[in-house]
Amino acid sequence: MIEQTEMMVTNWHYHPPLKPITDETKIISYTDFDVMRKKAPTKKGIACRFSCQFKMGDETVLEYVGENSYVIDFEDVIDKQELIKMIRNAFEKFNEKFNFRKLGTVLADKTLSPLNESLIDLDAILPLLI
Repeated sequence: MIEQTEMMVTNWHYHPPLKPITDETKIISYTDFDVMRKKAPTKKGIACRFSCQFKMGDETVLEYVGENSYVIDFEDVIDKQELIKMIRNAFEKFNEKFNFRKLGTVLADKTLSPLNESLIDLDAILPLLI
């Protein structure tokens, strides 16, 4: 059995810009993804961590980090298809939290960059689930 935990926002540092936002203002976002192994006496699992920054020039407007875990029975075997599905689900929860929290900020009309799955090395992550 695979159990997904709640997405926990571990960092949300919003810094209102010092300059007014105009139509010409460029706000750029960067999203990083990390995976960590989790193990307990009766279960195995991974923790997915997404980090995002929104920048306006050299000024950081938002630093946002969220973590989500999967707890898996030892006898369950996870393949690449299941792993990418787990990562997509975790990112979707990360995105949902962002969409709710961004309201009332200068980022209200911004979206997170989509998850670039081509950069995820599934072959390096799968051994964490043995």
